[in-house]
Amino acid sequence: MREEEVEIAIKVVVVGNGAVGKSSMIQRYCKGIFTKDYKKTIGVDFLERQIEVNQEDIRLMLWDTAGQEEFDAITKAYYRGAQACVLAFSTVDRDSFEAIESWKRKVEEEVGEISMVIVQNKIDLIDDALVQTEEAEALAKKLRLRFYRTSVKENLNVDEVFRYLSQKYLDRLNMVIEEDTAPQKIGQGLIQTETKNNHKDKEKKKQNDTINLQPSKRRTHGKKSLVANKCSLL
Repeated sequence: MREEEVEIAIKVVVVGNGAVGKSSMIQRYCKGIFTKDYKKTIGVDFLERQIEVNQEDIRLMLWDTAGQEEFDAITKAYYRGAQACVLAFSTVDRDSFEAIESWKRKVEEEVGEISMVIVQNKIDLIDDALVQTEEAEALAKKLRLRFYRTSVKENLNVDEVFRYLSQKYLDRLNMVIEEDTAPQKIGQGLIQTETKNNHKDKEKKKQNDTINLQPSKRRTHGKKSLVANKCSLL
């Protein structure tokens, strides 16, 4: 836990074609409910859930966006400020799978590079699948994204999707904090080095300022042993 007790808020947008289960996924995750009735999202919808990850309090703000092209102008505005994204497609909808790369581009055009996952929903309908698991895995590998197979109906892997995105955001946040404190650490190192060097310089100066008493040849002539004894006593 960071020293200051600050709640972390993460805006997550859930995108994909219509009828892939975006609204149902958010409803399941935030409210624990599932309904079979499909209701088209008009524009955007919004729900929240409070969770704890690595002893950090996190407030997830989940934005459910319409999948129909006629709402693009509306939904794009709501992508801005997002820190994470779910790219969703349906096991029984081939077009939704083929549109994943397009959805990824739409989001990145508005917010740049953020943490994302690909989600294959409705795997409870695997017998009617129009997308093979190998294809989905190959796409995730190509896009270098984590891939989850979920069933909102059965509540399978839904929590894992949002926990993963929360963890990824925390990792990036901690990395930024470490980078911000790095100059201070370097500065402290320079101060310590300078202090050591100053100490060495003082030691050298002290040695140079020391008067080395050596016997005079004129005084020691004929009395070598006596003068040597006197010098050792000094």
